[in-house]
Amino acid sequence: MSQAKTLTAQELDRVLEYIKTRPHAARNRVMLLLTVWTGMRVGEVSALTINDIRTDTGEIKDEIYLAAERVKYRHARTVYINQRMREELAKYVVGKHWISDDQPLFSTQQSIRKTFSRNTLAQHFHYLYRKAGVSGASSHSGRRTFVTTLANKGVSVRLLASLAGHRSIATTQQYIDVNDDLKRRAVELA
Repeated sequence: MSQAKTLTAQELDRVLEYIKTRPHAARNRVMLLLTVWTGMRVGEVSALTINDIRTDTGEIKDEIYLAAERVKYRHARTVYINQRMREELAKYVVGKHWISDDQPLFSTQQSIRKTFSRNTLAQHFHYLYRKAGVSGASSHSGRRTFVTTLANKGVSVRLLASLAGHRSIATTQQYIDVNDDLKRRAVELA
């Protein structure tokens, strides 16, 4: 199986523009940006509740703790939320009616208590990418884009592994997409 496509800034913009034109635009935008700006896996995004991202006083948290039973390979991790993502989450949360702390953050059309399964959300992302005209993208593209973007900005592979929740830096290295622009900048350092 081939690796997921790393999104360019233009491709991400194209998907976000497409999302604007569709039903549930706010929900779909935040779900997608969580993968691109935090490196969360689709299964982690689909399992989020309002309590995961909001404090008792209603503020958006700057980190999300994911217990082992909620994470691939059962390795608990903390996901750090940057300011841009906190602002996106705040806008999304304000526009919804929350009935309980364990309510899914992203509900389906069927019910405010029904969340996406990991597989259903993966299919949903595939559909969004395809309809936006971004070929080769999959549910893992956001996560791979997150790791590659930070690597291109000089973040060490050890830190990237920690942020991605990888036990091995070898796994993280497989996520990093080397492109011509990165090569050009690298040779300028010589």
